[in-house]
Amino acid sequence: MSKWSLSLLLENLHKNLTRELEIARESFEHPGTKGDCSENVWIDLFNTYLPERYRAIKAHIVDSKNNFSQQMDIVIFDRQYSPFVFTFKEQNIIPIESVYAVFEAKQTINSKMVSYANEKINSVRALCPTSLPIPHAGGCYPAKPPINIIGGILTLESDWKPPLGDFLHESLAKEGILDMGCTATHGYFIKNEDTTYSLINSDKAVTAFLFQLISRLQSCGTVPMIDILAYSKWL
Repeated sequence: MSKWSLSLLLENLHKNLTRELEIARESFEHPGTKGDCSENVWIDLFNTYLPERYRAIKAHIVDSKNNFSQQMDIVIFDRQYSPFVFTFKEQNIIPIESVYAVFEAKQTINSKMVSYANEKINSVRALCPTSLPIPHAGGCYPAKPPINIIGGILTLESDWKPPLGDFLHESLAKEGILDMGCTATHGYFIKNEDTTYSLINSDKAVTAFLFQLISRLQSCGTVPMIDILAYSKWL
């Protein structure tokens, strides 16, 4: 009887997602269908492996001042304490206060896709979250500062040679918007506290990236308490 192997389990998690992304790319000719399927592969990964307090979906994001973001391929948000603003037939509007992270999911990473992801992430970070004091049994905690929303890009491959080299680093550093990302067949990147980027080649890139994401989400703590009545003025 073979022994259990944590290393093998984590390797197969990576292999499974990478193969699903390859199937999405190979099976569908229509770009929109291909894109939707790839996004759903990542969404399923996050909804399976992130703690239950987090949910991942495709969505627009709104603030209480009636400002809307562009549609984001993947939004990771709080589902324990935060309400939806609106949801209908898989079209979702999420309040900015509940958002932890946003990602663009593409087939490949290149300078055009990095710029595109930067633009869309900026449309989220431009929104204005509310935050209320948090009552508890002994009194009231002060209002929590808004979360620094994680922004990133997720792809199957890289157009650059080498895949994670100077060209990627220059593209990321140009604006410094993206916090992290994964290129499933090659590796992942993260922005460090000093705003430099680390590019990591990995044969288990998906699993390594997932662990990095969970760590970053843990450091965010809990979302601020939403002022739901600020939204009610639009009734």
